[in-house]
Amino acid sequence: MKKLLLFLLLLSKIAITGQNSTIDLSYYLPTDVTYNANIPTPKSVIGHEVGEWHVTHDKLVFYMQTLAKVSDRISIEDRGQTFEGRPLILLTITAPKNHANLASIKSQHFSLTEPGANALQTATMPIVVYQGFSIHGNEPSGSNAALAVAYYLAAAQGPKIDELLNNTIILFDPSFNPDGLQRFSTWANQHKAQNINPDPNDREYNEVWPGGRTNHYWFDLNRDWLPAQLPESRARIKTFHEWYPNILTDHHEMGTNATFFFQPGIPSRTHPLTPKKNQELTAAIGNFHAKAFNKLGSLYYTEENYDDFYYGKGSTFPDINGGIGILFEQASSRGHAQESDNGILTFPFTIRNQFTAALSTLEAAVSMKEELLNYQKDFYSNARSEASKNTGAIVFGDEKDAAKTFHLAEILQRHKIRFHQLKQDYSSKGKNYKKGYAYVIPKNQKQSRLINAMFEKRTQFQDSLFYDISAWTFPLAFNLDYEETTLSIAGDEVLNLKKPTPSLPSANAYAYLLEWHEYYAPKALNTLLEKGLRVKVAMQPFISEGKKYDYGTLLVPVQNQVLNSNELLEFMKETAQSSSVSITSVTTGSTQGIDLGSTQFRTIAPQKVALLVGEGINSYDAGEIWHLLDTRYEMKVTKLDINDIAGVDLRRYTDIILPATWGGGPDKNTTEKLKEWSKNGGTLIAFRNSGRWLESSEFLKMTFKTKKDSAANISFEQKDDYSGSQVIGGAIFEATLDRSHPINFGFKNDKLALFRNTTVFVEPDKDSYNNPIQYTANPLLSGYISKKNLSLLKNTVPFKTNRLGSGHVIYFTDNTNFRAFWYGTNKLLMNAIFFGDKM
Repeated sequence: MKKLLLFLLLLSKIAITGQNSTIDLSYYLPTDVTYNANIPTPKSVIGHEVGEWHVTHDKLVFYMQTLAKVSDRISIEDRGQTFEGRPLILLTITAPKNHANLASIKSQHFSLTEPGANALQTATMPIVVYQGFSIHGNEPSGSNAALAVAYYLAAAQGPKIDELLNNTIILFDPSFNPDGLQRFSTWANQHKAQNINPDPNDREYNEVWPGGRTNHYWFDLNRDWLPAQLPESRARIKTFHEWYPNILTDHHEMGTNATFFFQPGIPSRTHPLTPKKNQELTAAIGNFHAKAFNKLGSLYYTEENYDDFYYGKGSTFPDINGGIGILFEQASSRGHAQESDNGILTFPFTIRNQFTAALSTLEAAVSMKEELLNYQKDFYSNARSEASKNTGAIVFGDEKDAAKTFHLAEILQRHKIRFHQLKQDYSSKGKNYKKGYAYVIPKNQKQSRLINAMFEKRTQFQDSLFYDISAWTFPLAFNLDYEETTLSIAGDEVLNLKKPTPSLPSANAYAYLLEWHEYYAPKALNTLLEKGLRVKVAMQPFISEGKKYDYGTLLVPVQNQVLNSNELLEFMKETAQSSSVSITSVTTGSTQGIDLGSTQFRTIAPQKVALLVGEGINSYDAGEIWHLLDTRYEMKVTKLDINDIAGVDLRRYTDIILPATWGGGPDKNTTEKLKEWSKNGGTLIAFRNSGRWLESSEFLKMTFKTKKDSAANISFEQKDDYSGSQVIGGAIFEATLDRSHPINFGFKNDKLALFRNTTVFVEPDKDSYNNPIQYTANPLLSGYISKKNLSLLKNTVPFKTNRLGSGHVIYFTDNTNFRAFWYGTNKLLMNAIFFGDKM
């Protein structure tokens, strides 16, 4: 027994040592082809073997550029930049004869999605495959495998590669997430030892916060395929809709103790709008992966853990667009080699599995070419047939806010969904749709299935477990009025979508008024305050010069400002234009309701905002807040590491935001310092599970609603599924608003759709005026929630606030800034920041 253990340890040491001293490109490459010696290997360009070090993004790009220069099989394009300025490159890889005719091939392939496609001969058409790698930057085996795959496609010689390239257009995206890949590669490489230590406790395998998974603003890019709010997503979505690939692969990593996963996922968790044929084809492609991994000897599995429900993921997005999405999940070494339940897991081994899956995908594509092309043709033909029976339309908009309407229209445009202007103003069911502030979507169009996926409300499900969110109804996310109607209200089709043009103020004003309904009103307010101007907020509605103004209207008096009247007029015009917000001049302080000199206009102080970040903070939530304040409202925000609070003078900040936390919240010393700061006048704004810390630390008195769970008749095998069914992974719920409360300034309706993915339920206060936002008795709008949780949620409150000394504490049970596309509740956070001291 001792000899056996000694042998295994020696074998492991040899494997680790050998990997870093002797493994070269031949470890990955098939031997059934020859290789062109004129094509440079990765090592000859980047200076190390594939898998010897973690490739940095700059080296990855340099190698791809080098291949494009020397190979007539490869062209390269730069589709834009990340937030950190890294290029978003795409290689097109195919036979030289196809490159010479690429525009025609592209046009013909696109025609498969158009009327008249039945006349096309798919037998003679190449198939289009989009291969994408490492959308999570700290899942690097994909992008590192891309080096070897690109070399193979450029250098391999013989009938096999000729057949592949003649019949395939490969859209090759070597790094979905350049900023995250660079961040993680730096971490892994700077901690690599000469004698690699696979001990999982080594620092190499434990990144510091926020880790390399996300992009610059800490977003998970693999949730943004449908919303397309980030530059990386917008680049690949543009490519997708130019080509409509038949297969799109998405190379990921998972836990170190796993093996290798490929789709299909769990059958009962496939979205009902996905055709059954899609899953059959996914399974057929899976047979090619199984064959390749059997030959390689690598362990794998399928139809477990992962699903095909949320269309915002890379492996599911193609399913509603006539293609086949394929998810690959490789057990992660999270560095250069790590102990696992399956032995020492080396980085080159993970790369080789990803390389194998990339090639088996291409083999499947060639073998199933005609079937997959015909499926795409039939998908759109059937979609048009379904849509032709529906002559209706969807109207959406907000009569008070053109910006939110515009941003939803932007998403429609990116996904090639046709929409029209309103022919004229339109009213229905108590809602007003204003021309220029609303659009009409004909349901009879090519993307009818995608429209259904984006606008439907679904509350019935085959399964109660979800890998991601279960609802994403876009008009609810944007807090827009919408309804199904007839196409008769539609005007001209919108072919050139433009940002809303604001109304500019005129001269000889007594004061300027700015309605808080508009999405970018907080940006305008911050601009005014930064200039040192006095701005007040209306605590009550009023009518001035025949126009109604709601709660939250901003007032800028002309007199006693740091600018003279002419300078102020010009600055107000600049602010209106830069913020896309209308500003109105009024010539009198006399109104119907509160006059402009009333004490019901409260002065707004300039805000200095800090955001707590670091270990223990949910980086997704923190990133969403940072992105919102920085990129949309152009507000300076200080990112304070929660572990460094002791040495920071918090008196610099008017507001401190605590995003959702992992664990129990800040430690005792940080808690006491934050409490002292708040008592001295600061506003603390906290989210989601930080509520329990607020209550236990006596920042805010709350009663949490609970119900004792009983798992009767649940077997051991079923226990994980049962506990999973009690999770609210992401659904949409309705709340009523007291619009007179400052937290609700800017909302024109008395109902609001809230996104929720927590099981924190707060009892309402006995005094109704302390419940300005309250879930209804029947709150579920769309998505999954268990019966137990639904009964707990009814009539609870997602918002609490109270004074603490001279300061304020504000708490939201829900995420108001979810994934950058939940525009409809961003105003809640901005109200907390600007009006928190008025609550």
